Amino acid sequence: MLTVPPFLTSLLQAPVAVLGGGVSGRAAKALVERLGGNTVIYDQAGGEVGVAEFSPADHQLLILSPGFSPHHDWVVSARSAGLVCLAEIDFAALLWRGQVVAVTGTNGKTTLTDFLTYALQQANKDACAVGNNGNAFSDVVRAREGGAPDSIALCEVSSFQAEALHHFRADAAIWTNFAEDHLERHGSMNAYFLAKWRLFERAIGGQVLAGSSVARAAERFGQSLPEGAVIDTEDPAGDVLLRGTIFDDQPHRENFLLAAAWWRSAGLREPVLYAAAQSFQIGPHRLARVATRNGITWWDDSKATNFHATEAALLRFSRPVILIAGGKSKGGDVAGFVERIKNRVKLVLLIGESRNILATLLGAGGVPHHACVDLGEAVSRAATDSEPGDDVLLSPAFSSLDQFSSYTERGERFAQLVLQLPETSP
Repeated sequence: MLTVPPFLTSLLQAPVAVLGGGVSGRAAKALVERLGGNTVIYDQAGGEVGVAEFSPADHQLLILSPGFSPHHDWVVSARSAGLVCLAEIDFAALLWRGQVVAVTGTNGKTTLTDFLTYALQQANKDACAVGNNGNAFSDVVRAREGGAPDSIALCEVSSFQAEALHHFRADAAIWTNFAEDHLERHGSMNAYFLAKWRLFERAIGGQVLAGSSVARAAERFGQSLPEGAVIDTEDPAGDVLLRGTIFDDQPHRENFLLAAAWWRSAGLREPVLYAAAQSFQIGPHRLARVATRNGITWWDDSKATNFHATEAALLRFSRPVILIAGGKSKGGDVAGFVERIKNRVKLVLLIGESRNILATLLGAGGVPHHACVDLGEAVSRAATDSEPGDDVLLSPAFSSLDQFSSYTERGERFAQLVLQLPETSP
C-alpha cells in the first residue's frame, strides 16, 4: 500500500504538471494517477507527446524529467508562480519504503547498477535496478506498491537527475569515475562535478564510495571525501577469482572493486559476489563483438557517448583499429580527444553532426579519415578499406541524438548493417 506524505497529498488536489513525455514523464504520470491525481504532460514536441506550451496556472506541483534543466524557462516560470518542483526520482523516492543504493559516474554506472542488482538477487535479496537505466523509479514504485522495508532499489543517477534532487535519500552512494562529459548542459567541469556531488549530499547518514578519478576531482574542486570513501580503482593487479569474467580488465575491474567495497560494508558474503561475477552478462552495445566477416572483426560500443568511454575501448585493442566515431556534440575538448586517440586508430570514419570538426582536427594531426553521410556509408567504407585481421570499432564518443533516437538504435542499426555484409570466397 502506497503511503503518501501529507504535503504531497495536498499538492495532488490540483492537476500535476509533468515536463517531458518520455520514459520518466510517462512513469510519473502513471504514478500520479495511481495516487488518484490528474496530470497534464507538457512537451515541446507537442501533438500526442504532450502540450507544447507550458502554463503554470491551475497547477501546484510540477514533476520534471531529466531532460529539463532546473534553469529551463518552464521550470523557472513554475517556481516563480509558486509551484513545488520535483525531479521524477525525487517524487518516486518520497513513496519508496525500501533501501536505496545510488550509483553515478561518467561511465560504468549502468553496468555497476545491473551487476549489484544481479548479485543481490543471487543472494536472495529483493533488489531491482531503477533510474537512468530506462526503468523509471516511478514505474517501480507503482508496480511494487512502494516496496517492502527490506527491498533494495539500485538507483542509477545521472548528473541531469542529481542536480535537481531535494527529497531523494540514499542509504549508500557509489561514484565510479569522473571525466569530461555533458558540458553542453553544465557549462564547466566544476558545475558537472557539483551536479554529481549533490548525490553524495543526499546520502544522509549513509555511506559514500568513490573511485580514484573522483577523488582527484574532489581535491581539484575543493570538496572533501570522508575517511574510507576512496577506493583505488586503478590498481593494475588482477584478481585470479575474476579470470574469464568481464571484470578481469579495465574499465570493468573498476566496477567490481566498487561493488566489492559496498558488498563488504553491507556484511554480505563475498563468495556470492564472485560467483555472480562469473555468470553476469554485460548489457548490449558495450564493446560487444558483432561478427567476423572476411577476417575482419566488428565491435559495437555504441554506448560510448563520451571521450573517456571511447578511449577506454581503444585501450582494449593491441593494435590500431578502424574507428567509426561522431554524433551530436556534448561539449568538451575535441582537440584533446583527437590527440589522445590518434596513435590508436588506423582509419577514422566519421558520422553525425560532429564529423566536420573531427575531420578538421584529424586532418591537422595527419590521421587518415573520411567524413561519411551516415552510418551505412561508414560500414561500407570500413568493409572496403579493411583487411583480414583488422578490427572495426563503432565507439562514437558522441551522443546518438542527431541521427538516432538512442544509442541502442544506433548499435542495432550498426549490427544490422554488418550482418548484411557479403562473405567473400577465400
